[in-house]
Amino acid sequence: MKRLTLILFLAFQASFGNDMVWSKTGHRVIGEVAENYLSRKARKAIAKLLNGQSLAAISNFGDEIKADKRYREFSAWHYVNFPEDKKYGEVPPSKYGDLITGIHKCISVVKDQNSPSGQKAFYLKLLVHLIGDLHQPMHVGRLKDRGGNDLQVQWFGRESNLHKIWDLNMIEDYGMSYTELAEKLPKINKAQVKELQKGDIYDWVEESRDIANLLYASVTAGEKIGYGYGYKWWGTVEHQLQKGGVRLAAVLNAIFG
Repeated sequence: MKRLTLILFLAFQASFGNDMVWSKTGHRVIGEVAENYLSRKARKAIAKLLNGQSLAAISNFGDEIKADKRYREFSAWHYVNFPEDKKYGEVPPSKYGDLITGIHKCISVVKDQNSPSGQKAFYLKLLVHLIGDLHQPMHVGRLKDRGGNDLQVQWFGRESNLHKIWDLNMIEDYGMSYTELAEKLPKINKAQVKELQKGDIYDWVEESRDIANLLYASVTAGEKIGYGYGYKWWGTVEHQLQKGGVRLAAVLNAIFG
């Protein structure tokens, strides 16, 4: 029975695409960074909803629930794919929802004073995860290749794809814990924080799309990549993690005051 359960679990994960996540480390870094920029009021409200858990601790909730068929409706919220010559909103949205509609839904539930506390906590956890996904550029990749999942490359001789390179390979192979990586990020002042927090969800998705377009041009199908690629693009990884955390804090501060 246990073996059957394991097989079903693995099959269910595969149906959603195991690669479609910032690595666990990446999401935790974003949560850790956000903690440093929360207002006092937001920090208090969040601690109450999460029973004292940190943002880093719950940051992978959105991926963890994929194994439970009760939450299958949320699977399309982790990404938004649209043609490279279009902007978000210029094509009909997916009937299943997407990363942007998911973020807006989470915000509306968490802000609603009539939402039960358990429901607020659920959507708060999802929101933390989705803001992280928004800053992984390949989550805003092209529809025709499922955000780079179908663009196969080799990473240090291992089979991979462009999406997985950015979700998992570069961060995990860097070999740091999430606290070490968060601590290593460049130090920024108040003016820089304010600059990073400019705009809204729609501005941020276009920004991620612009980066995604650069990443598509950074490899060719079947290419063997490794140290040189990591050296060239690691600064972008760090910048996206930092932006994700700083902007997550801005969203949460706006919700909780």
